[in-house]
Amino acid sequence: MWRALVDTTVYSSLWLAATAAALCAAATLALGGKIEPASLALAAAGTLVVYNVDRLRDVERDRNTTPRRTRFVERWRRALAGLTLAAAGAAAWLAWTLGPNVAVLLAPAAVLGLAHRRLKHVPYAKGPYVAAAWVTVSVGLPWLLAPAPRNVAWTTGLLFFAILANALASSVRDDEAAAARVGRARALGWARGLAALTTLAALFAPGAARGLLPIPGLTWLALLGFRADERYGLVVLDGALLVGAGASCALLASL
Repeated sequence: MWRALVDTTVYSSLWLAATAAALCAAATLALGGKIEPASLALAAAGTLVVYNVDRLRDVERDRNTTPRRTRFVERWRRALAGLTLAAAGAAAWLAWTLGPNVAVLLAPAAVLGLAHRRLKHVPYAKGPYVAAAWVTVSVGLPWLLAPAPRNVAWTTGLLFFAILANALASSVRDDEAAAARVGRARALGWARGLAALTTLAALFAPGAARGLLPIPGLTWLALLGFRADERYGLVVLDGALLVGAGASCALLASL
């Protein structure tokens, strides 16, 4: 029962949607802003749309890299399409209520996300554009809504490189992008080194940005025990960002 619940949460992209909302909340606190439920909901809904559109469109190519998720997508295709459509409507309404500047900010991230199917196999491109899209949402939204954001560069850098390490490791599991060019071992080494350096940098971050330490820290720990297994990548590796963001929120809220 528990495995079925976890699989449903992960394979429906609800896991990634929760991660986007948690990262947005952590970034908001690091920037010195006040958490806005609408911005968290927008981050979650937009992420759900982007990733489920990719899952629904790319079934054949995903069959080799993520067979369990692909079987889930094929079985629940109509339900996922309905969930995605509802999330798209919610994202559009939330972006409208938050103002035109939000729509302008998120448009490039949406374009990158919807082009993911074609871009994710381009060598050396996948990691940077995935990290850039995630940071645009998780840091850009709170930056735009905060009255006087602080630690913007540090918050952006720490989240960008933590997510980049995650994306590099995902390429190792899928044997695409950078891993397809330099080999799995070297790409994984890059991911581990990047996560370690980002964790070290977080120790010296100024002010509240230091509270983001759990995000690269837990990513690094997940990479130390990395396995090129579908569940490990989707549950543990992506979960490190989710749990790290939650820990950062708790840490920042206590300061």
